[in-house]
Amino acid sequence: MKIGLAGAGRIGARHAAALCELPEVKGLCVADADPGRARDLAARLPGSSCATALDAVGELFSSGLDGLIVAAATDAHADLVERAVAARIPVFCEKPLASDLDGTFQTVAAAAASGIPVQVGFQRRFDAGNAAAREALASGRLGWLHTVRSCSFDPAPPPAEYVPTSGGLFRDCVIHDLDLIRFVTGREVVRVMASGANRGDDFFRECGDIDTGSALLVLDDGTLGLVSATRYNAAGYDSRLELFGSKDSVVTGMDARTPVTDLPEHEEPKAGPGGGPGGEPRHVYGGFMERFADAYDAELCAFVDVVAGRRGNPCPPEEALEAFYLAEACELSLREGRIVGTEEVRR
Repeated sequence: MKIGLAGAGRIGARHAAALCELPEVKGLCVADADPGRARDLAARLPGSSCATALDAVGELFSSGLDGLIVAAATDAHADLVERAVAARIPVFCEKPLASDLDGTFQTVAAAAASGIPVQVGFQRRFDAGNAAAREALASGRLGWLHTVRSCSFDPAPPPAEYVPTSGGLFRDCVIHDLDLIRFVTGREVVRVMASGANRGDDFFRECGDIDTGSALLVLDDGTLGLVSATRYNAAGYDSRLELFGSKDSVVTGMDARTPVTDLPEHEEPKAGPGGGPGGEPRHVYGGFMERFADAYDAELCAFVDVVAGRRGNPCPPEEALEAFYLAEACELSLREGRIVGTEEVRR
């Protein structure tokens, strides 16, 4: 199987290394807007790799690919996906499909018309804990669900130059939580109420963005949801999902590396240099790629199965559109300070 990679940045490099570990992938063509970066990535992949660097991204579409990974800058996603499906090449595209709702809608339509599979990279769907939570709810173990909570806490803000094109906290970060809640519960969100704050660097405010935000969700069966995100969680990267039901409650993402400290009653906390109790250092998750390492590998394996025709598409473009609708509703609620029905942003 010959796979192409558009984008040799941080996530592209991670995907390239993972693809080189898959025995079914016999060739990897790497391209980037900066040809030098593509050559550097191809050169540092495992010694037995058959990776080849291309001089231009456009060369990918005439390279006899069986599949394409899109990990380029967000504003290039829609064009690359549409060119790939026009060339009859199955695509894995990092979220989002496009930088705005109009572009997302257009790309979804192009993919649907082509009949070519486009898998969107919502890696949290492939996290073992999240999958187990979905199964626990579906089995009836939790009873009826009354509350679901999800958080995305980054240890440090992104570079200032990233923020103006990020789409904002809800579209860039919280969209993962919104997709996960739909995926795990199997329900749709009908209303949202969002708010945010800026207490960190000025560049968020200057770009019309926020560094911390939360949204209250109402699902179509009356379940309440709460999503929270921040760019300033210096204790470490924290992504958890909590489901509270009439019979039982479960949490995912809670382990020895979760950056929270349990304070014993009637005793002053003894924080050590690494933040652990009693003075010992604590090894926490440094970022989302570390926290979801296994999930990233699993979604690429799933894409290889999709390309080979062994399974259906686990995250089609229509799912990405639904998540984008919810992020749009949160942004509208944030701007106008009111409850927003999700039908207001749907096409």
